[in-house]
Amino acid sequence: MAEQNDLPDDEEEIDLSSLDNEELVEQMHDDLYDGLRDEIIEGTNILLERGWGPDKVLAEALVEGMRIVGIDFRDGILFVPEVLMAANAMKGGMSVLRPLLVETGAQTIGKMVIGTVKGDIHDIGKNLVGMMMEGAGFEVIDLGINNPVEKYLAAIEEHKPDILGMSALLTTTMPYMKVVIDTLVEQGIRDDYIVLVGGAPLNEEFSKAVGADAYCRDAAVAVETAKKLIADRRAAA
Repeated sequence: MAEQNDLPDDEEEIDLSSLDNEELVEQMHDDLYDGLRDEIIEGTNILLERGWGPDKVLAEALVEGMRIVGIDFRDGILFVPEVLMAANAMKGGMSVLRPLLVETGAQTIGKMVIGTVKGDIHDIGKNLVGMMMEGAGFEVIDLGINNPVEKYLAAIEEHKPDILGMSALLTTTMPYMKVVIDTLVEQGIRDDYIVLVGGAPLNEEFSKAVGADAYCRDAAVAVETAKKLIADRRAAA
């Protein structure tokens, strides 16, 4: 029993400031994986104090760390509670970096508006997607739950995102995704946005039937799909 209690003490003894940059970045990947928010905030501040730009800290320490988390989540090694802890640790680092990134005008990979559709109040999966997308370097505008088409339209008008993400957990609310997409078509703006859909009862066939660009079965797939579709779109442009 004593041995089990020794491990956290050993971990706490790591002096992040004593590590060189490469070691510190690797330690931050481990700390992200373990969901250690305070350590991520500390490591972020240390790298900034050493003259790293906020975009470099984001890319090499945080985004790369969350990429590793995403791979193990996709492969069934990590599960939702652990990924939520990692995402919360990432948010700690982002709380330090975000104002600095705004100041420097650093580019994000892209921008996403995401929300659960009208009639549906489930949000764990949506929240996870938002956190993982932010962890991958996207700017995310989360509309929350129970969103009518008007709220999606107002958000895309205001924020001009690259991606619109919709989530549903109930079979009764799934069809509302088509209402939103059909409205985008009617207004002549459907092709301006990549539309991703997700949620437990959905599948690829449903995604095609409602006119979405892709179905994402989980947060890790959502990140991979978003990156690919944005890269494809920019290459075509």
